[in-house]
Amino acid sequence: MSWPSYIKYHGLALPPGAHSEESLEYAQNFAVEDTDVFTVTYPKSGTIWMQELLPLVLSGGDLTPIQTIPNWDRVPWLEEKRLKVVVDQLSSPRALVTHFPYQLMPQSFFSSKAKVIYVMRNPKDVIVSSYYFHQMATFLEDPGTWDEFMDKFLEGRVMFGKWTDHVKSWRHTELGDRIMYITYEQMIQDLPAAVRLISDFLGKNLSDKIIEKIAYHCSFNSMQANIMSNFSLVPKVYMDSDKSQFLRKGVVGDWRKHFSSEQLVHFSSAIYKELEGERFTLPWSLDGATDVANVVAQV
Repeated sequence: MSWPSYIKYHGLALPPGAHSEESLEYAQNFAVEDTDVFTVTYPKSGTIWMQELLPLVLSGGDLTPIQTIPNWDRVPWLEEKRLKVVVDQLSSPRALVTHFPYQLMPQSFFSSKAKVIYVMRNPKDVIVSSYYFHQMATFLEDPGTWDEFMDKFLEGRVMFGKWTDHVKSWRHTELGDRIMYITYEQMIQDLPAAVRLISDFLGKNLSDKIIEKIAYHCSFNSMQANIMSNFSLVPKVYMDSDKSQFLRKGVVGDWRKHFSSEQLVHFSSAIYKELEGERFTLPWSLDGATDVANVVAQV
């Protein structure tokens, strides 16, 4: 494989700019605290959404963080350069996000009591969102045609590798009750219920009023209007919003407008083949019409 503009890290392609050899080494040696909370996602699976939601849950609904701190600093990426810059400003319990597969988490993570919220999204919508992101993000390689990008995605020649490898790594953990699984589709279907699940997992006894407040401020329209969350603060030289908005649609099922019947068969069969023999099942039918997952995915 050849990614001339990417950093190669344990077989994964990471975009430069946000990542560096130093930031990756810093991540590996990061001192995880027992009270830390990690949101883990494959790219384009709800990361930014969780950067909005987690500070509100952990603070009991205090809007100050989401109104005054850019999302990449309020809930920084473990693997990116900004973590080292802002880590001393994070209050406990610290909220962090990462796209790392399970095996690349820092050693201190495995011996800690830190909790993980793993957010999964239907890979058909993941690839559509990723395709548009590659068009507007200048630090990513040009996606090429839709057909070409589909092949890249399925072969893992995109940032953070194969979707199936990422999911499998986080479904094969030994974290027990330290990890919860939730889907992007659950959050779309009933955000207050999803907020309640997350707050209960984190041991927060939030009132219904606070839950509704958090859900309101984490709606797509609220986030799209929040300059601390919509990436409008990022210079156009890095993200060209004329080509595509960073927060583009925030919907379930946009894949229907992009996949031909032949492409759908090709895509779903490739994903299913990668998951043959796994002890978990996906909460979506990749070759059918079901988009919404009604239950928390369970091992």
